[in-house]
Amino acid sequence: MTDRVRLAFIGTGGMAQGHIIRALQQKDTTQIVAICEPSPKSYDLTRQTFEAMDVETPPNRPNLNELLDEFGDHLDAAFIITPHAYHHDQTKACMERGLDVLLEKPMVLNAQEANSLIETRDRTGRLLVIAFQGSLSPQIREAVRMIQAGDLGQVLNINATVWQNWNALNGDTWRTDPAISGGGFMFDTGAHMLNTVSDLVGEDFDEVAAWLDNRGRKVEILGVVIARTKSGILVTLNGCGDAIQSCHSDIRVFGTKGIIRTGQWGERLELQKDGRRMLRPVKVAESMGVWEQFLKVRAGEIKNPSPPEIGLRMAKLWDAIRESAGMNGAVVKVKN
Repeated sequence: MTDRVRLAFIGTGGMAQGHIIRALQQKDTTQIVAICEPSPKSYDLTRQTFEAMDVETPPNRPNLNELLDEFGDHLDAAFIITPHAYHHDQTKACMERGLDVLLEKPMVLNAQEANSLIETRDRTGRLLVIAFQGSLSPQIREAVRMIQAGDLGQVLNINATVWQNWNALNGDTWRTDPAISGGGFMFDTGAHMLNTVSDLVGEDFDEVAAWLDNRGRKVEILGVVIARTKSGILVTLNGCGDAIQSCHSDIRVFGTKGIIRTGQWGERLELQKDGRRMLRPVKVAESMGVWEQFLKVRAGEIKNPSPPEIGLRMAKLWDAIRESAGMNGAVVKVKN
């Protein structure tokens, strides 16, 4: 058996349970040493997950600093799956304690926090991977490769849409509390769209105009964004969080030599080359799980597919979206 990565799970709510199961299935590579979960209900659910897989439940330390003080010398990595407002401080604390971090989306609330985490990564020499399924998917990685290789010619426009019955699903949860969530539908489910498009464009945005509609909530439920990148790519982003019962996305990349269709999670990849009459599926490598990719990046086997630099680009875009929406769609310059 190879040396196992000693892991702490920071946050074990509903989103984390699937990740815990997949980590437990990799007994040869992974040992979950400790848990940080302040909710007794969530920790009890986690205990049931461990018992169902016949594995002893790790100890829980609801306070992260106490967990790091007690177990830090016996840990290699942390998987942080907590509400958005906690991401920056928790990730910074883990990296400064010498841990590599896999961080659930969105990376942080704003560009200032994104720059702070990049500085911490560079100063500590630790690994930081953002758990966006899009950037981690073989479909988006192949789409980025094709764009950068010039297979589409000059990229002219990118059009992205996401829709879900998000408003009905999230009611009075923390996701509709702006102090904790940092935003509504566009910054939760729609964060995948913002990140995947930020990945596909491969450069910073320059100008943004945006309109957000809260529909009586404290956070946005609908959003429309028009943006232009530094090189002049025109981008539209459309999010509807009050759709009928559904959850889907569609992203189109238009170039002078071809068109790509994909989705914010990398759920497909289709290509139409000049001279062809329709989109055709593109064959890609088999998808690896989020934790599996983190392990491969950590072992130096693959390049980090979802680094914080993409998270910074998305954070600067989100800052500009909020600024423009606060001025009823006035065009704003994206801050460097």
